[in-house]
Amino acid sequence: MKKHQITIVDIATELNMSKSTVSRALNGHANVSPQAREAVLALAKKLDYQKNMLAIGLIRKKTNNIGIIVPEFSSSYFPQLIIGAQQAAKLAGYNTVFSQSNENYETEVANTKVMLANQVDGILISLTKETKNYDHLRVFERKGIPIVFFNRVCSEMPVPKVIVDDFEGAFNAVEYLIESGRKRIAHLAGPPSLLISSRRLDGYKAALKKHNIPIDEELIISYDLEISKVNTYVNQLLDLKTPPDAIFAVNDPTAIEAMGTIKKRGLHIPRQIAVVGFSNDYASGLIAPSLTTVAQPISEIGRTAAELLIEQIGRDVKDWKAVTKVLKTHLIIREST
Repeated sequence: MKKHQITIVDIATELNMSKSTVSRALNGHANVSPQAREAVLALAKKLDYQKNMLAIGLIRKKTNNIGIIVPEFSSSYFPQLIIGAQQAAKLAGYNTVFSQSNENYETEVANTKVMLANQVDGILISLTKETKNYDHLRVFERKGIPIVFFNRVCSEMPVPKVIVDDFEGAFNAVEYLIESGRKRIAHLAGPPSLLISSRRLDGYKAALKKHNIPIDEELIISYDLEISKVNTYVNQLLDLKTPPDAIFAVNDPTAIEAMGTIKKRGLHIPRQIAVVGFSNDYASGLIAPSLTTVAQPISEIGRTAAELLIEQIGRDVKDWKAVTKVLKTHLIIREST
């Protein structure tokens, strides 16, 4: 038989059976003789027959596939989140198709087009640091395809979102530093375009205000999450006339990179300067000294987002629930403080 995508017609022709008989055998219908079913399944296995799920989905108007788009795979955060989403999707009978945008807006737009071309039933997405225009995501709304944001969300679209309490997590981390005797706490913040960055910055400032510590703008550096720039910014902080005695970083990769620079300067962590991260990245417990961090329930974020998405699939757009789930964080105290 010619090498190509094997179809029901090919199997029917090879066995001299009707297409309906082959289809019933492949789909487990009872109205097929045991002999015919055995012959069909044996040949299908031999020829490596695969159902054309896209064609089936077009007929049924449902593919049982959901798309997941994340901004990066450089840390363990988003892979862990995807695993959580896959677990929930699998329990509900859905497959997952995922891609990463490499923190690039144009790539994110291209990824959404791929998801649309693959007829996904819904999409989970965490935005890139560059995303400020959401027209490519509003296409899903217009087509009646549910969308759920997680972690990095779009506040302009009235759709479900899953986030953590970034403000509270940052507040607790900075208050812990203050109560540990730190008075000059720097913040390596993320880009203002990301809601998580602004909420963590707000939590940082609120903790300082509560404890009557003046907010010193020279101790706050917002950057674009390009990790190679952390060394420059940390050295800038350490070269101040009165350098910081602690650094609260927007995420763990930033904190870990900062610790490397601090150690190269010959400073002791935490005696001379303490460091706190955010997210509890896998590497945060492995480095020396181990990193104090604000832990997020990463797998739960993924599971919750997938569950919210699946609840919307099949509903009319007017019945979508624009609920925002806010999950709690907790501070993990390790050697860096």
